[in-house]
Amino acid sequence: MTTQAPSRTPQERAALGRAARAVAPRSSHAEYAPGPGRRDPVDLLEEQSASRVPELVPIRYGRMTESPFRFYRGAAALMAADLADTPRTGVTAQLCGDAHMLNFRLLASPERRMMFDINDFDETLPGPWEWDVKRLATSLVIAGRANGWDTKERAAVVRATVRSYREQMRQYAGMGNLAVWYARFDEEWVRQRFAPRVSARARGRWQREVDKARGRDTLQAFGKLTEVVGGERRIAADPPLIVPLQDLLPDVERGDLEEGIRLLLDRYARTLPSDRRFLLRQYRVVDMARKVVGVGSVGTRCWIVLLLGRDDQDPLLLQAKEADTSVLAAHLGGGDHATEGERVVSGQRLMQATSDIFLGWERADGIDGKRRDFYVRQLRDWKGIPQPEVMVPAGMRAFGELCGATLARAHARSGDRVAIAAYLGGGEVFDRAVSAFAEAYADQNERDFAALREAVRSGRVLAASA
Repeated sequence: MTTQAPSRTPQERAALGRAARAVAPRSSHAEYAPGPGRRDPVDLLEEQSASRVPELVPIRYGRMTESPFRFYRGAAALMAADLADTPRTGVTAQLCGDAHMLNFRLLASPERRMMFDINDFDETLPGPWEWDVKRLATSLVIAGRANGWDTKERAAVVRATVRSYREQMRQYAGMGNLAVWYARFDEEWVRQRFAPRVSARARGRWQREVDKARGRDTLQAFGKLTEVVGGERRIAADPPLIVPLQDLLPDVERGDLEEGIRLLLDRYARTLPSDRRFLLRQYRVVDMARKVVGVGSVGTRCWIVLLLGRDDQDPLLLQAKEADTSVLAAHLGGGDHATEGERVVSGQRLMQATSDIFLGWERADGIDGKRRDFYVRQLRDWKGIPQPEVMVPAGMRAFGELCGATLARAHARSGDRVAIAAYLGGGEVFDRAVSAFAEAYADQNERDFAALREAVRSGRVLAASA
């Protein structure tokens, strides 16, 4: 089925959703068992690392071997391959592709409102909506295991999350297109929906996180990541995580790389609306550095660029991050965008209620002569990241419900919300099935985690802490 069906009536779309139960019964989503031809997880990770900056790959493995959850964050390619062998409804939506719980967070809207939304779209592609739901659910199980919760407590969290997705999707199925498009979850919406159901302590923790997120802005990053050298503002070195260009390459190569990044920014501006281009032109580039980001993204080329506006206290920090082929592409096809950067940006704009005003893309030639795709955004513009290790079961259940509702909103914008809602129905069959899948896949994640740790112990791969 296509992601949209505007020529069909709501009744016809609902009938298509119910018919999908014959293709993939809702209870069948409980199934997971590694197939006989499942590839060695370390081989697959090594293939993914082959195109990355070689000296940074050990940092990636070092981070992935810290815990099963950190491994899971870096193992989206493994799960994509496994999901490809699971039942499919045939109904598609734009996928995040890496919808684990830490990619749901507080973000700033251009109107300077605090929003709760999905973040990180490196793997985005159209595909089976249920894949995002399963990746989210499994992340909650892994986090619950790390906290020492029993099976019953974990199941309650996952079922509440999937129920929230299902009920929110059913709500969107009855709404008009514009109403769905305008839907967003701001700070006040979250407070009104969840405050009556959590403790005063949890409400206080939520407010502290909101306040902390407001402090994680460009000025905070500017103060943390830069310093004055010889009377001029520069990005501070913190090797190997942050390496200014002057410390990275010899003079001639550094000059070529700096010119390439400047050209990338000049050309990327053409992907912005005219008013954003006008705003960007009011800033001047003063310094650049390579930055290590995330867990799964470690080793991809990522540049941070310091720009100054009115004066030295008017900063803008941009991040140009390499956009590689989505891990979903091997199983779903590559999509119809001209570049991987455009794919990431288009998916983000489609799934997020509001996106960064400087979000854009460009293709650039490296000093090694290879052409690579990038997307560009602000380095930091309010950011509140959940901390699962401090959550109690009731708190994670409320957080999971918020994630489920947010994912439903994102899928409803691009997929056939009427068909998805009809497939899900009003009962808990799908909720229970995904809960069972998440437990089974969390077991697989632990086996793969152990395999990577053994590969490090034996010297098959090199890991480094940073």
